[in-house]
Amino acid sequence: MTQHILLRDLDIPDIGKLEVYVKHGGYGALRQALTTMKPEQVIDVVKASGLRGRGGAGFPTGVKWSFIPKDIFPRYVTVNADESEPGTFKDRQIIEKNPHQLVEGAAIAAYAVRAEKTFIYCRGEFAQPARTLQAAVDAAYQAGYLGQNVFGSGVNIDIAVHLGAGAYICGEETALLDSLEGKIGQPRLRPPFPATAGLYGKPTVVNNVETLANVPFIITNGADAYKKFGTEKSPGTKIACLSGHVKRPGNYEFELGKITFRDLIFGADYGQGLLHEGATVKAIMPAGASSVLLGADKLDTPLDYESVAATGSMLGSASVIVLDSTTDIVWAIYKAIRFFKHESCGKCTPCREGTFWMLRIYERLVHGKGTQADIDLLDSVAGQMQNKCFCLLGEFSIAPVMSSIKLFRDEYLAKVAR
Repeated sequence: MTQHILLRDLDIPDIGKLEVYVKHGGYGALRQALTTMKPEQVIDVVKASGLRGRGGAGFPTGVKWSFIPKDIFPRYVTVNADESEPGTFKDRQIIEKNPHQLVEGAAIAAYAVRAEKTFIYCRGEFAQPARTLQAAVDAAYQAGYLGQNVFGSGVNIDIAVHLGAGAYICGEETALLDSLEGKIGQPRLRPPFPATAGLYGKPTVVNNVETLANVPFIITNGADAYKKFGTEKSPGTKIACLSGHVKRPGNYEFELGKITFRDLIFGADYGQGLLHEGATVKAIMPAGASSVLLGADKLDTPLDYESVAATGSMLGSASVIVLDSTTDIVWAIYKAIRFFKHESCGKCTPCREGTFWMLRIYERLVHGKGTQADIDLLDSVAGQMQNKCFCLLGEFSIAPVMSSIKLFRDEYLAKVAR
């Protein structure tokens, strides 16, 4: 098994309690950063580690931090804990079981970019996790790990927990920022990017929960120690959220590039095989509902950013949904499109109208009232949305549609009314 850098709660009972977290080295990385390193040095170490954003895009974290202009204040750090992608539940485990690792990582990021304030934006349905996180923040303030003059360094670090209203679109970083400002959660036109004009129009770093949970390990052990895990281009460990037709769904931490989809699904330390006796893998959604589907011929693809991208899909947040041979593919994608249509913010016409019409067509197909022309129309509507939506939600919605029609057209044809 991979050393647990992120899912330390599996190794250390009650690590969510401040005293237990501190006993096992907690807040030591923050102390080290504040008392022995300059902000620029912290950024350089994170950049050298090769840590890539774990929210889906995989952009280098240290590079993102370095984009903050040097002469504009105030600036902010915003933690994206709006974990709304179907099939994704890794951030929730970190928040519920080891919240101080997130708090410490966020505090180090705040110091690195000299942020005046840090906001942790939780999805609206995270009421209980947000309370757990707030309790951890309160405990850190009381212990002197947050607040004024932390560790006598003269540095002030303030963190606030904010609960959203339950909108998938607010997982998009600019929609998250608008929501945090009290506006309707809709994506902004870019450029300018958050690094130069983010929260309240000021420089802002937006990082995912899992991303920041890596930072304490990197500061404590150094960039080289982190790069011993994973591959050259995809260093470190990653959490896979495994769900669907597997015997043992759950969160599994692994070294990037060192296991395959087959290992994750069938490995004794991971999914332990398919749920239905005698079934075979029909398709894999590597990045939740917004995935380009992969067929069973891609089971031996290594789990890293480059290898999955080479298949035409993406690793994203590694929300691996397994669909076995008992699955009605058309029904499964219909459920995904119903979700995307409901969650479209309506700002742009291609997404607003496209998801509406795709849903209408799927409703005809799954109820046995579709025609062969509907299949071609569905593919056409999705194709007309491609590269025309204001943000990635529209692009995400067409990924499972177009890939499933390509891979499983026979199943679509079987739904056609005769």
